[in-house]
Amino acid sequence: MLQAWLIFWLYTSVLSMQYLAKLSSVGSISDEETCEKLRGLIQRQVQICKRNVEVMDAVRRGAQLAIEECQFQFRNRRWNCSTLESLPVFGKVVTQGTREAAFVYAISAASVAFAVTRACSSGELDKCGCDRNVHGVSPEGVRWGPMQGGEPWGSQHHVSAAAGHAVPLPGPTCWDLPVGGCYRSKLIVLSSAAKIEARYCFQWSGCSDNIAYGVAFSQSFVDIRERSKGQSSNRALMNLHNNEAGRKAILNQMKKECKCHGVSGSCEVKTCWKAMPPFRKVGNVIKEKFDGATEVELRKVGTTKVLVPRNSQFKPHTDEDLVYLDPSPDFCEHDPRTPGILGTAGRFCNKTSKAIDGCELMCCGRGFHTDEVEVVDRCSCKFHWCCYVKCKQCRKMVEMHTCR
Repeated sequence: MLQAWLIFWLYTSVLSMQYLAKLSSVGSISDEETCEKLRGLIQRQVQICKRNVEVMDAVRRGAQLAIEECQFQFRNRRWNCSTLESLPVFGKVVTQGTREAAFVYAISAASVAFAVTRACSSGELDKCGCDRNVHGVSPEGVRWGPMQGGEPWGSQHHVSAAAGHAVPLPGPTCWDLPVGGCYRSKLIVLSSAAKIEARYCFQWSGCSDNIAYGVAFSQSFVDIRERSKGQSSNRALMNLHNNEAGRKAILNQMKKECKCHGVSGSCEVKTCWKAMPPFRKVGNVIKEKFDGATEVELRKVGTTKVLVPRNSQFKPHTDEDLVYLDPSPDFCEHDPRTPGILGTAGRFCNKTSKAIDGCELMCCGRGFHTDEVEVVDRCSCKFHWCCYVKCKQCRKMVEMHTCR
């Protein structure tokens, strides 16, 4: 596999992925002149690069992240996202409008948003930092209840001040905690006969990941090639749709992380922030979308060209789904006319599996070789005080199966 520091523009040419340019003469992107030398960029991308030189190393890291995740997700499939030593790195596989191309576009757009966001949060970039829009008390942390001392309500309620009525609040609430277990309390008087006390259970604080900046940069830099052609071709629409679906896979997986503050581990005050999920989780989501991708075609609705399911009986796809235009090849045999289709000869397979990683499907019915090989594993591990683990080396013979 190509070294990480040699790989860069997974995003720049879409015909895109056919230009995964290698930085063989420079170790990093540190000045505007480097932007001119990067192969595969259109002029508007060069301009973005020059205006955002400090961001480009994060984009390059995102490119490597996308390749690694693609290879992990497809490790047990006939096409395993293998790269070539020559350009284009992925060969012609992703220049066709297949499901594989849809996945590569989605994971690429997601990884650049992820890497740029991570660079923002870690303080690498002057142009962005933590997301300061996430602050104050979150509505997720607000719980309401009747004033102690006896209001006419028989149980805790959620109160809508605008509607002027109370609705029973299901399940346990902040009210079940002592006052010190919530961030703060506040008396709200709705009328002379209706008083409530609100207890806020956590405060937004810390460094929330600035996903808005990462997504915006991905949209401007990754999508610009397709947008510069106009959005009238079916392939441009497919690419733009899948780019956005990849970014939504991150946005929809944003999570709340919290930390308690107080004496002896108590949670007198709890601060929370928004964090991105591990990129592996993003890859898992996009792979699920790949498995359920929708085959589409271009149709004109009024004056607008849109992608619709080729089979009218299928449910219309959403913004989060992947779409593709062309059926995939079977990837069984090496095709010298199509770089990137390497076939499955020599690939490892699982003799007992009935899934795509099983020898029957992986080897396309050609059969497989079985060899016994010696494997060395760590075993009989013991913890020693203090503080290390010591293991023995155990050797065993295992069967390995490879496609003919």
